[in-house]
Amino acid sequence: MNTKDAYREKMTAQIEEQEARLAQLKARAKQAVADGKIALGGEIEAAEAKLTVARARLKELSEAGDDAWETFKDGCDEAWNSFSDACRRAMDKFK
Repeated sequence: MNTKDAYREKMTAQIEEQEARLAQLKARAKQAVADGKIALGGEIEAAEAKLTVARARLKELSEAGDDAWETFKDGCDEAWNSFSDACRRAMDKFK
């Protein structure tokens, strides 16, 4: 075997080894994405539900008369804070 053939075999082996490592890395990345979807699924659904409530409270506030809007203000603030907290919890899972 000449030097060129030996070098080619060496490089082929190194490339194959790195390809195997890359395949492992891709598999780990897919698993991480799946795990992330599972972990965040509940958080995202919770945030979306709280967003629906916040929008409903805002609509109530908007439809309230000028003298009664303050009655709905606390509910609107509470819904906003709940939604904001849910979003923050979901984003914290990315850190």
